[in-house]
Amino acid sequence: MKIENFDKEVLREYDIRGIVGDNINENTAYTIGRTFGYTVLNRLKSNIIATGYDGRLTSPDLHQALCEGLKDSGAKVINIGIGPTPMTYFAHYHLKADAVIMVTGSHNPSEYNGFKMVLNKHSFYAHDILSLQKLIDQKKLESIEGEIIHKDIKQNYVDRLLKNINLNKKIKIAWDVGNGAMGAVIKEVIKNLNNSENILINDKVDGNFPNHHPDPTVPKNMEQLISIVKEKNCDVGLAFDGDGDRLGVVDNLGTLIWADQYMLLLCSEITNLYKNPKIIMDVKCSKVFFDEAKKLGCDPIMSKTGHSPIKEKMKELESPLSGEMSGHVCYADDFFGYDDAMYVALRLLRILCSQENSLSELINVYPKTFSTPETRFDVDETKKFLIIDEIKQRIQKKEVKIIDIDGIRVENDDGWFLMRASNTQNQLTCRAESTTQEGLKSLIGIIENQLSLSGVNYKFTI
Repeated sequence: MKIENFDKEVLREYDIRGIVGDNINENTAYTIGRTFGYTVLNRLKSNIIATGYDGRLTSPDLHQALCEGLKDSGAKVINIGIGPTPMTYFAHYHLKADAVIMVTGSHNPSEYNGFKMVLNKHSFYAHDILSLQKLIDQKKLESIEGEIIHKDIKQNYVDRLLKNINLNKKIKIAWDVGNGAMGAVIKEVIKNLNNSENILINDKVDGNFPNHHPDPTVPKNMEQLISIVKEKNCDVGLAFDGDGDRLGVVDNLGTLIWADQYMLLLCSEITNLYKNPKIIMDVKCSKVFFDEAKKLGCDPIMSKTGHSPIKEKMKELESPLSGEMSGHVCYADDFFGYDDAMYVALRLLRILCSQENSLSELINVYPKTFSTPETRFDVDETKKFLIIDEIKQRIQKKEVKIIDIDGIRVENDDGWFLMRASNTQNQLTCRAESTTQEGLKSLIGIIENQLSLSGVNYKFTI
């Protein structure tokens, strides 16, 4: 293996990600090891780095190459093996490591893979990621002999997840692991979860994802779980993405409960633990969330999308809870402040078991709206940000309220819509919400027209 230049398209905002065999290979992984290891050593004068990998077919080989690169940077590498991304984050604290790297393609299609990094308990993203190429250009890398050791922390991770989690009444839960990496630990979790009856599907880790793609924000991927919840009369259905840092929820009636809805239930508990807690949510979330969170006694703050910047914002504002429409939810209350979908699921179950009403009844107290799901569609990678800039320039000429902290969120008399470029894929993301069906159709018409003016032909189905 050798050090080589990065393809410019793989150095993303939040992580390094690309298509294996096209712009990511074992040399890429080795190079990440050499450059990240150098960075850790030079910033901290110490170089203990924990690593893990998900269940994708290409992850073991990429992980091995990564570890070799880290070792050749002089690092003491602690390989914790296969598991969800949050378990690797947990290793940062449990093993007192200086940094961690997770090999994962997250929710991307199966041909993708990538790397998520944390340095000294802070997200390693944006300009930090771009700095890795500069180290290659400056020829600063030298070979230093390190070591690789193996450590199994699965039981330690499970024990920490279940700490302070006690369900005070019986609850029936359907779990859909989506054949993702959470399958490496979920049986141990539910075995020790009191007062629970558990139905487990797609729990075998399989990088072919034979049953459905592991992305719980896509309704068709939740159809199997919805059927199980209805058929078995479950109280709740819970689903994970491929690397276990995003949570999807289905209520007792088989209705999808989006993150900006179940976050309100999480807020209802947090507001009893903190005075006017700052709760961070991204620009894709419903206006209902921001309005209702205020009524609960929280201080909701709108943020740009992205688990990395949101985690950093949490530290800055000392926020106990944050989330994204995509299902990344981070707890700093009684936890570490990173996105762990299993921990969020356990907190949600604890809340449900403290209530007399069902999940559907708890959600139905909030105002009803008509909305699109988080809608993503492919565009040319080199044009995605230009398209949003063009649309922003046109819309600025109209008499509407524009929030431009991340893409453009536009509010008018019908409601609001969001258009933004994905930082992780060659896609645009759009969402619209209104208090009426006609208002929603009007907002969708604006989105489709603006896309058309920028050469993108996309039609929504609602």
